[in-house]
Amino acid sequence: MNIYADNAATTKMCRAAIDAMLPYLDEIYGNPSSLHSAGQRANEALTDARRRIAGCLNCDAEEIIFTSGGSEADNQAIVSAARIGERQGKKHIITTAFEHHAVLHTLDRLEREGFEVTLLDVHENGLVTPQQVSDAIRPDTCLVTVMYANNEIGTIQPIKEIGAVCREKNVLFHTDAVQAVGHLNIDVIEQNIDMLSLSAHKFHGPKGIGALYVKKGIRVTNLVEGGMQERGRRAGTENIPAIMGMAAAMENACANIDRNAAVVIRLRDKLIEGLSKIPHSVLNGDASCRLPGNVSFCFEGIEGESLLLLLDDKGVYASSGSACTSGSLDPSHVLLAIGRPHEIAHGSLRLTICEETTEEEIDYMIRAVKDVVGYLRGISPVWRDLVSGKAEFVIE
Repeated sequence: MNIYADNAATTKMCRAAIDAMLPYLDEIYGNPSSLHSAGQRANEALTDARRRIAGCLNCDAEEIIFTSGGSEADNQAIVSAARIGERQGKKHIITTAFEHHAVLHTLDRLEREGFEVTLLDVHENGLVTPQQVSDAIRPDTCLVTVMYANNEIGTIQPIKEIGAVCREKNVLFHTDAVQAVGHLNIDVIEQNIDMLSLSAHKFHGPKGIGALYVKKGIRVTNLVEGGMQERGRRAGTENIPAIMGMAAAMENACANIDRNAAVVIRLRDKLIEGLSKIPHSVLNGDASCRLPGNVSFCFEGIEGESLLLLLDDKGVYASSGSACTSGSLDPSHVLLAIGRPHEIAHGSLRLTICEETTEEEIDYMIRAVKDVVGYLRGISPVWRDLVSGKAEFVIE
């Protein structure tokens, strides 16, 4: 049995997205900036896709900028807010300690330019409170950026309430919603969101395409120069096939969010219950305030890399955290941020399921993880020291 349980890294494209892309790979291939009929057919498709994507977020079509993905969207949102703040003499930014590196590395660059960044603690349950945000805002704060849902441990932040705090204090609010779009109901107006990043391949769309929502009136700083595409906000010929695939996948996901979530949450909770029975294991992140398909655990006495390789041998395709950092030997900054010690963070496992996951697959994963954890502990000198009492358990 082969089980794909790494949907937070990327998802299988849905049939609706594939079918939507095909005509624009073969028949309607004009440049949407061209004035001839072939170009205008492509431009009509671009306009239609922008309208449909905006409808899923409850915003205007003109507020959507197409990007190469979530990382570019994060970069453009943060840099744009920083430049607005800089012109106003405001160079303080607030974020959390466990944001995606697309956010954290962009903020590192801004710090080298003289900006000051406040990292909010996310506590053991992986949540930030609106009061924390309110207390951190200063007269020179130009941006608050808090991810909608964490890519490693799945916790969902109180976005509407954080946005309300920012709106009250007249501070721009951006959210990296790459893991949330297509899985949670999002309304940028109701939730007081000024800018939002998304990526198609996280909700069964194609890779290499994403979008940035920017509320009307916010001046965008270009990252890519060279043309007047995207109303002058992002140069480069638009990738019409990928955009059409994204629009189809997003509409399909948003139309079925509640139904899919109910199915996936039931399977997720069964998986959590099964893995919780493994001695000296701990669930990462809040037990209920988390993405429908996210299951993140730490197991004491083992290395996550060995766990992944042996699970792969059993046909279970999983992750130890973010796909963007899977080549690093350092423990996850997310797990360290919620207080996991280094030796515990190294023994992490992330299983992310979707609406296509079956009950049989859940049962198989529970058995496979139990078997592999047991095997690795059986050959581990660290585990022998823990069991013999030479060392103390961290996870009870």
